[in-house]
Amino acid sequence: MELFVDLRRGSGPLRRRLEHELREGVRAGRLLPGATLPSTRALAAQLRVSRGMVVEAYAQLVAEGYLRARQGAATTVAPRARAGVAATSPASTARPAAPVVYDFRYGTPDLSSFPRAAWQACGARVLRALPDARLSYGDPRGAIELREALAAYLGRARGVVAHPDRIVITGGTRLGLSLVWHVLRAAGAERVAVEDPGWTTQQATARDAGLDPVPVAVDGDGMAVGALDALGVDAAVVTPAHQCPTGALLAPGRRTALLEWARAGNRGVVEDDYDAEYRYDRDPVGALQGMAPDHVIYAGSASKTLAPALRIGWLVLPAPLAHAAGARRAVADRAESLLTQLTLADLVARGDLDRHLRRMRRRYRSRRDALVTAVAAELPGAHVEGIAAGLHAVVRMAPGVDEARTVRVAAERGIALDGLAAFRQGEASADPALVLGYANMTEQAITRGVAELARAIR
Repeated sequence: MELFVDLRRGSGPLRRRLEHELREGVRAGRLLPGATLPSTRALAAQLRVSRGMVVEAYAQLVAEGYLRARQGAATTVAPRARAGVAATSPASTARPAAPVVYDFRYGTPDLSSFPRAAWQACGARVLRALPDARLSYGDPRGAIELREALAAYLGRARGVVAHPDRIVITGGTRLGLSLVWHVLRAAGAERVAVEDPGWTTQQATARDAGLDPVPVAVDGDGMAVGALDALGVDAAVVTPAHQCPTGALLAPGRRTALLEWARAGNRGVVEDDYDAEYRYDRDPVGALQGMAPDHVIYAGSASKTLAPALRIGWLVLPAPLAHAAGARRAVADRAESLLTQLTLADLVARGDLDRHLRRMRRRYRSRRDALVTAVAAELPGAHVEGIAAGLHAVVRMAPGVDEARTVRVAAERGIALDGLAAFRQGEASADPALVLGYANMTEQAITRGVAELARAIR
């Protein structure tokens, strides 16, 4: 173990300089509370000084409270030793929320159901067969095995027209959107229409890429695409299969109108297909991309189907944009972990992903049913909106309920959730609503959580 210490700085005896270096390292946050320091023998050898000098320096800093020493254990930085952080920082003065007991936060699948055995088997299989040469830098678009597996899967499961050469693997949808915006901006785009309410990362990533996000209202039929011509936007991003967060399905007439708008002005449409595999009352509606593959950029990920921790997403792009996206990846950050990509490819190709999704659809439908029943029983005047799909639902509250206060009081009772206002770009609506994720909770926890929410807002 080595420790960066520069005894050339300062003046005076070496022991004083060593004490100063360690003390300032703790104060500045370079040596964090709990960090293990080298043994006195090892540090003395590194610095080429006597061990006794290091022993004395450590002892002095232990006496001052910067270090902690115990018989038979390594010397560590004391737990509360860092003095460089202001005691009145905003984080320390904010009222802490209660520990989360009922987690209704949006966007998380059932993490306990990750197919560990299948994933482990696929990973071991691909690692055994992997040639040494493949451990070098790979194609910045992603492993060909995963692009081929996704082309086949997306074609049969989502109706996507996907050739492997038009697929680019990304580190999730967030990074995928960022890549899309940079490519569109390089092609001349300046303004992009975003859903309101919608996933706020869409406009944040667009703005970060130098584009101007323009909010477009969402109603029960999805984005009001009739407003696009008057807004002068160059592209639009939509969640047509299950609008985020309202749960609306983009109506057939609006799907047609959106694609006609894209074709007429040679504009781009970005389709975020974030949880479209989960439809509980009928078969899922096919992807928008299948109707206009030369104008629609399709974005998906493994975050909702498997787990966010995999950090794997994909884009299916029109040919010219696919080339530009691959070139940008080659310069920016190359591709994601090859082993993760190959494991996912094997999982998809062997049908394990399909089997996992069939299990999860049954489970999530049962949990959504539990939420609908609990809302009807415990929250008078409230109802669940949107189609029976996805991993979350919008609960429209009774008139007069204070949405912001409900979110705050719920947090104080250990109930984590979001209000619909958190997804809006414009002014807050007068109609109070909550966004409740249910996928990562059991039916019993959902029932108890809604009952506790009802008690919190009475």
